[in-house]
Amino acid sequence: MATYAIGDVQGCYPELQRLLDKLRFDPAADKLWFCGDLVNRGGESLATLRLIHGLRERCVVTLGNHDLSLLAIALRKPDAQAKVNPELREVLFADDAPILFEWLRSQKLLHHDEQLGWVMIHAGLAPAWTLRQAQKAAQEVERELSSPRYPRILKNLFGNRPAGWSHRLQGLDRQRATINLLTRMRYCDVNGRIDFEAKDIPGTQRPGLYPWFEVPGMRRRETRIVCGHWSALGRFAGLGVYAIDTGCVWGGQLTALRLDSEEPLYIAVAAEPHRKRVPGAD
Repeated sequence: MATYAIGDVQGCYPELQRLLDKLRFDPAADKLWFCGDLVNRGGESLATLRLIHGLRERCVVTLGNHDLSLLAIALRKPDAQAKVNPELREVLFADDAPILFEWLRSQKLLHHDEQLGWVMIHAGLAPAWTLRQAQKAAQEVERELSSPRYPRILKNLFGNRPAGWSHRLQGLDRQRATINLLTRMRYCDVNGRIDFEAKDIPGTQRPGLYPWFEVPGMRRRETRIVCGHWSALGRFAGLGVYAIDTGCVWGGQLTALRLDSEEPLYIAVAAEPHRKRVPGAD
């Protein structure tokens, strides 16, 4: 029995199939963790969602910013939905879209397996958060997304404020701050305020910004963290953080990380030849 975390798929269905073959994934015994951003830009988001949904009993998913955006678009009127890119339109107008969206809304923002000693998120954690505080914030949003109240949070999803965490935040501001941290964060300042524009490799950011996992004085968390979201960072291991968005959709690789081995083990497949690397892509 093996447990693998997989980086941002973003609709790269052929690569996901090849990766599962390379892993010799056995749905009767193995488990898959997906770091989020299952959809958009790879060309085959509907097939990707159907595959992962079909394996849902053996999968854990943490939602990414592209997944949440798709759920928000699904609330728009059909004429507005018709204006999005063809890949997402295929999902929005599929016969099984309601089933896929209901399943997607029930997925997590943070997953912790105490026995394995791993946490999975899509993007980052507030420097001030303990693991318990991060779990509590994530669960508040997860409850809203899986409840009949979900349109309220999805219709108010977008916005760069609040850009950081405060225990004084309430309501939609608190929920949006949680979403921004867990699904959009790369760099922040010492107070945990996110810079939403900085996307390149560490060392290129303006003074006063730090990768979210290197902020001076941040809380120590006695667990390893696997995440995606930051394709420019690529494969990274340090400070207890393992980043595995290796930019498949931009011509890089689709990467899996075996979590239950004595040492984390990377397995990857190359992107399809037609995918082109885009500098500064997210």
